[in-house]
Parts: sequence; structure tokens; C-alpha cells
Amino acid sequence: MASEPGWELYRTFLAVVRERSLSGAARALGLTQPTIGRHIDQLEQALGATLFTRSQAGLSATPHAHALVPHAEAMANAAGAFLRAASGEDQEERGAVRVTASEMIGIEVLPAALTAFREQHPRIIVEVVLSNRSEDLLRRAADIAVRMVKPTQTALIAKKLGVLHLGFHAHPRYLKMQGTPRTLAELLHHPLIGFDRIPSTGRLPRTNFPITRDLFSYRCDSDIGQYSALRAGFGVGVCQNALAKRDGLLPVLPGAIDFQLGVWLVMHKDLKSTRRVRLLFDHLATHLTAYIASER
Repeated sequence: MASEPGWELYRTFLAVVRERSLSGAARALGLTQPTIGRHIDQLEQALGATLFTRSQAGLSATPHAHALVPHAEAMANAAGAFLRAASGEDQEERGAVRVTASEMIGIEVLPAALTAFREQHPRIIVEVVLSNRSEDLLRRAADIAVRMVKPTQTALIAKKLGVLHLGFHAHPRYLKMQGTPRTLAELLHHPLIGFDRIPSTGRLPRTNFPITRDLFSYRCDSDIGQYSALRAGFGVGVCQNALAKRDGLLPVLPGAIDFQLGVWLVMHKDLKSTRRVRLLFDHLATHLTAYIASER
């Protein structure tokens, strides 16, 4: 390499990989399409490699480009962490904090907690990422994570907040119209809400009945999509007991199943002395612990 490519070239490269077109990358980065094209040409020239080929579906990343994506993502995460660190001094109550959580927790549970936090700390900016990737904190893609699996990495601080219980529920309107099933056999005659393309190899606890997509009258791989159908009264589905209680859904066959999810709040050890991160960590710990307890 005659000279090291500038960061803007790597950022453009990552945008083109994600958007699969020069125009899409231009929109994502707020640049012009010719500028995106020049960046890719410059990067290919500097690396001495072809990164993209054109196809009917748009631009396709070459195998060489795919091998470079994790490194570009690490650079993007580091750049984001750099900006968040620069957004405020360690002991100040200002700056940005990035939180990652599952789709269900991030959409249905965190907004209330973050609203209360904002009222107490208006100078702290909160960024929310909906993701189940356990490596987010190690890659510095986020500062705090709400996870349903205990992290094992020694570089992370994990606090267990409790256990969420899930069971069958339905909207009162649905049960009034269709009746309440009293046995598992009766339940299977009701429209069930469940997954679409992501298979489950599990079985209903305490039964030998396999869980397959053929069971479901409403199929969706999004937890939020399933919960929306449940709240609309489509049929019977599984959800967190705490959410069902909050939203007025009624239990169906209580005790027939009891899926359990441990809840951990996680942060990187290097951030424990950063005041804005610690403030949000402690606030979320209090709010989520209360949320877990509310199912009783």
C-alpha cells in the first residue's frame, strides 16, 4: 500500500455492504452517489483487491470483502465508542450512553424506564440498539446490555436481576367470544400464535407434544409481532407474565407451562467509573427489578 486508506473509505465500504448499492449507501451516509463510487474505487486501489461485483440484485460483496466486514464493523464500533466517550467527562452527568436489549425488552419495557431517567438526567443522551448479540459489549457496540443469558466474559460486569416467567395468555375479548380452554387438548383447537421460519426443537413442558410451525394459525418470527397479535385478540400465545398483567391479558391454562428467562444487566468493566453509564446502569437495575417483581 502506498498510503493507508482513510477511515471514511472503510465507513463507505461498510455502508455499501449493508445497503447493497451505491445509492443506498449514499442515502445512509448523507453523501452523493459519485462520492460513494470514488471511495470504493480508492479503497479497492489501495487494497489491490476487488470488493464488489454487480448483479441483478445490486452490488454483491466478494469473498474478500466478506472477510473484511468484521474488521470494518470493529472500526465502526470503536469510532462510536470514541464519540460517546468524548461526549462528556467521566464524572459529568452529560454525554451519550448506548444500551442494547432484545426486541421485546427494548420496545415494551425500556421506554418507561428511560423516560423516568431522562426526567432525572436531562443532559444524558440515550441510544438504544435492539439486538441479541452477546458480543455487543466486547465489541464496544454498546455500553450497557440487558441480556437473557448470563455472560461469561471476564471483561464484563453482570448483575442478575431476577427471572421472568412466561405462560399462555389471551385477550379477554377473545376468551369471551371463543371460550377458555381447560386442557391442552382443548387449547390445540384454538388459533395459536407462534414462530414462522425460525424452528423450535423444544416440546411443551410436562408433555410430549412437539412444537412445530404447523401448530400456529398466526406465524411471525418477531416477538413484537406475536405480542401485537396477542393484544389484538387473534388467539392464544405465550408472553411474559409481567407484560400480560400490565396489558390486561388473561392467563390460559396457568401452570401448564412455565418458560423462564433469567435477566442480567451487563456493562464493560472499563466503564464502571464513568458516571453517566453508572447512573443509567443503576437506574435500569432498579426499574427492571421492579418490572420482574410486578408479575406476582
